Amino acid sequence: MKKNVYNVPENTKMTFPFSHAVETDGTIYLSGQPSMNLSTGEFVDGNFEAQFEQCFKNLEAVLEATGLNNSNVIKCTVFLIDMRDFVVMNELYKKKFEGPYPARSCFSVAGLPMGAKVEVEMIAKR
Repeated sequence: MKKNVYNVPENTKMTFPFSHAVETDGTIYLSGQPSMNLSTGEFVDGNFEAQFEQCFKNLEAVLEATGLNNSNVIKCTVFLIDMRDFVVMNELYKKKFEGPYPARSCFSVAGLPMGAKVEVEMIAKR
């Protein structure tokens, strides 16, 4: 199986052992992105909305590195620390895509790295 690996060049601060995205057979699997500024390595210390926006900024940078954009996304998985953010997440999420929306799962989790409130991962297709 042939794999192409993609990393965002601006992220020189990342020291975690994973690739931003891996492609095989035209399907691109994007690693979960927390609310970390990829250029500085600092986490967004803000409200849920600011953290969610940073997650998508990161994911969109990874999609761009693969030559794709949000219209190529077929599946998202959203991890929330607090399910009370679900309604706000839905409002922000629907601004990121034009219908029909990608398939999506959303889970409440006990914790995320660096105290993040949200993390999002994607699957995209050429």
